[in-house]
Amino acid sequence: MSLRAMGDRVMSVRVTSAPARPARAKRTRAKSARAKSARMIGVRMLGGFVALGGALLPAGAAQAADPGHGEQVYRRCIACHALAQDRTGPRPCGLLGRRAGTVPGFDYSAAMKRSRIVWTTATLDAFLADPMTVVPGTAMGYAGVKDPVERADLIAYLAQASASAACRKG
Repeated sequence: MSLRAMGDRVMSVRVTSAPARPARAKRTRAKSARAKSARMIGVRMLGGFVALGGALLPAGAAQAADPGHGEQVYRRCIACHALAQDRTGPRPCGLLGRRAGTVPGFDYSAAMKRSRIVWTTATLDAFLADPMTVVPGTAMGYAGVKDPVERADLIAYLAQASASAACRKG
């Protein structure tokens, strides 16, 4: 926007818009690695918002996708889900990209086996928000993580933890 003023009076206002697609600059390796990492956990920019795990968050909230805080959120899950071994619930190691109901040796509900869900950030976000609505008949009797920022943090932690030594051992 440009303003031409004369004294205290605005004489004209001209609104200009940015080009639809700015010229692409060459990416450095660091920028490429960050972009790849963002794609791995499902971060997408949409105007002033970020889509992370299916949740549309203000751009500032995406930077709050903090695996450290996600680990704290995960403590609510640990009674049923150990990182690298099965408990009442299946282990989350390697969760992203895996089809629901397929951890070898775990006894899933018939509903989860039939769900045909592949765990992506979007499907995991929806499931964590309300498990019993996403997979009616699931054995997971947890009401869900209602806060989208906490879910984003939890998903970021699970993505990071899948690459950990504990998961590689299991």
